[in-house]
Amino acid sequence: MSEDTTTTQGAETMQAVVVHGPEDYRMETRPKPTPQEDELLVRMEAVGVCASDLKCYHGAAKFWGDVNRPAWAQTGVTPGHELVGEVVGGGTEGLGKHGVEVGDRIVLEQIVPCGKCRYCQRGEYWMCGPHDMFGFRNFDGGMAEFMLVPPQARVHRISKDVAPQHAAFAEPLACSLHAVERAGITFEDVVVIAGCGPIGLGAIAGAVAKSPLTVIALDMDDQKLDLAKACGADLTINIGREDAVAKVKELTEGYGADVYIECTGHPSAVSQGLNLLRKLGTFVEYSVFGSDVTVDWSIISDDKELDVRGAHLGPHTWPAAIKMIESGKLPLDRICTDQFPLEKYQDALDLVGDSGGASVKVSIVHG
Repeated sequence: MSEDTTTTQGAETMQAVVVHGPEDYRMETRPKPTPQEDELLVRMEAVGVCASDLKCYHGAAKFWGDVNRPAWAQTGVTPGHELVGEVVGGGTEGLGKHGVEVGDRIVLEQIVPCGKCRYCQRGEYWMCGPHDMFGFRNFDGGMAEFMLVPPQARVHRISKDVAPQHAAFAEPLACSLHAVERAGITFEDVVVIAGCGPIGLGAIAGAVAKSPLTVIALDMDDQKLDLAKACGADLTINIGREDAVAKVKELTEGYGADVYIECTGHPSAVSQGLNLLRKLGTFVEYSVFGSDVTVDWSIISDDKELDVRGAHLGPHTWPAAIKMIESGKLPLDRICTDQFPLEKYQDALDLVGDSGGASVKVSIVHG
């Protein structure tokens, strides 16, 4: 962990959510952390709560993909990785390393890369071997009044004019934009985005920015499909009422879409995408699944020779995400639907798990 949790009589304290195991997160009083010379101290303003937080909360081993790691966020860690806050302290080395000053407002990339492994040495920091992350492994996240930022973290400044919950949306938006980058979208493409949650809506906005021929959004919720239109989608399909595969083929002279970006995390969306893509199309998978997915792999090879790409985190897309947020062009008031104070963290987690609700993006906003 990044902070010293040893109780010191008379020391300043703070409130923080602490992981004790699956479905056992507790609000505790902890010492306010003191930054070392190469660290920053941040007063938290907001932290988004996403599906990966919920999967770890319930102990989903598949999230980590490594049998040597716990099936939940590391015991003793404070969760929360969609982070925004104000720099309120730090050593000269830490401030200089990150190019910030006390009083600056910053957002943080989720991963804390080691800088030493093969991937980091090649500039592929988002695939860092140890793969430490704020709020999951070895570094406390933002469900606390204050948090420390180590020297190897990746820091970006953001305007103070942006609402805290909107600023915290920089993390999922950067992830969405990376998925779009992986798709290699061109002007003539018909692009299908499956899922109109936070990642899907960001992918829609990112795909629209690439100026393809058509952007089509899929979901089962009419309100979210309406929000997809507000993010720039040309067409929407409610897959609860229409056959998306048939509809997309009808719109493309029977060929199918050029690009499919999967943002639902539901196994059925994988086979849906394989079937609605044209031959030589591109499939981008962003979701984190809670169970194994089985598909007919001959569609990928023998039938269509598809280009299937994964996408993880948001490398190199943070400046674009921040610019998009600061521009005011996204309907962020409609995307960031629900805010809770820190002491209501459990309500925030529960609402993310309510798949039947009208919520889109849930955040914890600090007073």
